[in-house]
This record gives sequence, C-alpha cells and structure tokens, in this order.
Amino acid sequence: MLLDSLINKAAQGNSSTVAVAAAEDIEVIEAVIAALDQNLAKFILFGDEEKINSIIESKKQNISSDCLKIIHAHSNAEAAELAVKAVFNKEASVLMKGNISTNTFLKAVLNKEYGLRTGNVLSHISVFEILGFNRFTIITDAAMNIAPDLEQKAQIIRNAVSLARSIGIEIPKVAPIAAVEVVNPAMQATLDAAALTVMNKRGQILDCIVDGPLGLDNAISTLAAEHKGIHSEVAGNADILLVPTIEVGNALYKSLIYFANAKVGAVIAGAKAPIVLTSRADTAESKLYSLALALCCTTK
Repeated sequence: MLLDSLINKAAQGNSSTVAVAAAEDIEVIEAVIAALDQNLAKFILFGDEEKINSIIESKKQNISSDCLKIIHAHSNAEAAELAVKAVFNKEASVLMKGNISTNTFLKAVLNKEYGLRTGNVLSHISVFEILGFNRFTIITDAAMNIAPDLEQKAQIIRNAVSLARSIGIEIPKVAPIAAVEVVNPAMQATLDAAALTVMNKRGQILDCIVDGPLGLDNAISTLAAEHKGIHSEVAGNADILLVPTIEVGNALYKSLIYFANAKVGAVIAGAKAPIVLTSRADTAESKLYSLALALCCTTK
C-alpha cells in the first residue's frame, strides 16, 4: 500500500519529536499510540492532562516516559501556544493539531513573536492513495489559500514539489487544473496555468515539470488526454494537481474521501517545520498517515 510505505519510510529516521496541541482526543491518541508502536517518533502532548491520561488508560497502554511527555495546558489557546513554542525552540520538529479549532491553532502558528512563518506562502498539501491508481495523487491547496494569485501559486507548487521529493518522486509532474485545456482570457485559471508553465520552462520553478492548463480528466487519464489530442509529459500522468481556488480543492479532497473511499495524509508546508493539520472528524488512520508524511518531510 502506498501510504503504508510512508510509515515505513518515516520509521527509518525516528529521531523526531512531535508536539501535539490539544491532544485530548481519542483519534489523536490512537494515532500517537500507533506511531509509538511503529517507532516513528517521540511525542509531547499539550492539553488537559487528566483527559489525556484518561484516554491513554482507556486504551490499556503502558507508554514509556522516554517516548511521551504530557504537559498540562489550561485552554486550547495555551496548548497551541506551548506546542508552537516547542517547535520554535527546537524541542520538537513537527507540529500537530489535536482537538482544537483551526483558527485557534493557526493563530499560534502565525504569531509574530514565536510563530513558524518563514516569509513563504503556507499551503495545505494532501497525498492520496486512490483505488485503481498505482501512484500517489497530490492535491494542493484544499484548506489554506482561498484564491491564490500567480506568485502564490508558484510558491504553492514549490511547497508541493519539495514534499513530493521527500516521498520519493524526484521530478514530479504538475498539472495546474482549469475547466478547459486552452488559454481563455476570460478564465484567470487558464492564464495563470500558462504563465506557470512558462515560469517552469525558464527556471523560475525548479525540480518539476509543469504543464497547463489541463482539465482534471486529462491531467490524470492518458485515455482522456489522447481523446483530446493533448500530448505532454504531464497529461495523464500528473503527480501534483494544483487547484485554482480553495473551493475546488476542498470539494475534490472530500469527494475522493467520501465517494472514492480514498486514503489520505495531509500537512501544511512552507513553515519552519511540517504541520499536521487534520480535521477533527478525520480517522486515526488518516492522522497516522499525516504524521508519517510530516516525518518524511523532516528526513528528506
């Protein structure tokens, strides 16, 4: 299984520590226990100490204090602050969101004093394992950037390419997605896609092959590309799908999970450290895959 291979890869460099904000959540604790069982990393759990211990005890787990530390926080905001500071101070190399709202979590991430911004665009990257495909499908951005402009899209591609290379895709193929495959001045997504393609050819976006605009069908299906007479290295074989807006990315992300039963891991890239930002509704399995993905980014 593709995503299971990321767990194996993450286990090879298991010197990392993960800081979890508001860890008092059953699925989060299950993911942490699974990660500890597979020797992926050490953990610092920030949150309600009594609730965290209660969940761990309910799982009948004896966890070594060498691998897991619990630090009490009086609120979700404090838990986020402490977790982010742990990464900022290099006590941890990965940040993970627990049972906390995304707004509260990101407020700490973006704090000017101790936050994790680098000056680059932060972007959400999801790596899917889809039945019938023998490769990863990487989608960006489904959760962070609402309507990125051309330069933001270029940085989003760079973030995704860096992640793709960390999981073994040396020269990822990038398809900027639009509703049509030709440049239409009335459709900004096609203009941006064409510009990104030229930027790639002129060395402004490195370590990948960008070709667009492409429709979703001919980005992932060689048959669809052949039917439309599209000939390129990317058409039908895209590793990375760059969506034009958050609505497109979010709908595609959720469609793959709920209609196609796809498996997924997701991170926020572009910060000082990988950030695991999963939904509170995500399964423990998805959180584990996201953890493995983030840990792969630290060992690339």
